[in-house]
Amino acid sequence: MVSWSYSEPYRQLVVPRPNVHLTFRDGTAIVNGVVSGHRIKVLEGERNILGVAFRPGCFRPFLGAAVSTITDRSVDAGEVFGPGVPDARDVETVERFLRAHLPEPDPRAQRAADVVGKIAAEPAITRVGALASDLGTSVRQLQRLFAEYVGVGPKWVIRRYRLHDVTERLAAGVEVDWASLAAELGYADQAHFTRDFKEMFGESPTWYAARY
Repeated sequence: MVSWSYSEPYRQLVVPRPNVHLTFRDGTAIVNGVVSGHRIKVLEGERNILGVAFRPGCFRPFLGAAVSTITDRSVDAGEVFGPGVPDARDVETVERFLRAHLPEPDPRAQRAADVVGKIAAEPAITRVGALASDLGTSVRQLQRLFAEYVGVGPKWVIRRYRLHDVTERLAAGVEVDWASLAAELGYADQAHFTRDFKEMFGESPTWYAARY
């Protein structure tokens, strides 16, 4: 639950994560698919918002379709859950609503969530091929699982978490050799690394580092 009060519009940088969100605001309920790049949200006036972040992979049973169909899109919650979506202002109301619409367990949703969790927890994972081999599957099968359940590909998810690891190093004041880091993360060169970082975080890694 987030509230804000701004006398002047405030531009908020939003860094993407591989989660689908359900948000309640000003009497409306919206399902927001995974966003593939950073966005700027303009906050103004006095507002509050209640949001639910679904574990990566776990919105597919609610949606009843491939999660990639709503990537970079927002849809009215009624299109997903049907009529009767509440004007929710508290957590208890949202919990009751979601429990009333709880789908049957889907082992593949749990599988997708586990794979994303593995990527997030293991910094050594930098390539889809190596991940697929470690999981005993093929790259193509992994890509299909992610398109169906996560909404973005495994390469995107790996890139997102490895770049997040970089921001943690910068926040800790670690001195970085950018060319070596790019190679460590599996990039062909520093230019590709810089492009991906800027797409994800809205500024170049050197500008980001300068703020620390």
